[in-house]
Amino acid sequence: MLVQFTIVPIGTGESLSEGVAEVIRIVDESGLSYRTNPMGTVVEGEWDEVIPLIRKCHEEALRRASRVLTSLSIDDRPGKSERISEKIKSVEKRLGREIKK
Repeated sequence: MLVQFTIVPIGTGESLSEGVAEVIRIVDESGLSYRTNPMGTVVEGEWDEVIPLIRKCHEEALRRASRVLTSLSIDDRPGKSERISEKIKSVEKRLGREIKK
């Protein structure tokens, strides 16, 4: 399953990079496959791996801010793996070229 999530600490000022860096450190240490982008992070894994990870990230953000907004989007397709890279490859194949990464 793929889960895209965004964590927004509220009341910490304009720059979010310090808190985002700490969340990405947690995701990276999880060992799960992930891709981060300017608007969120996509993690691939099973329910029992991904949801506790996102909770840990949310709790870290809450440790740094008095209010945190976390949004999730789940793409669950049982039996498929390595979907982060495979979905990109599928689009590139249809375009006949690599896309910007």
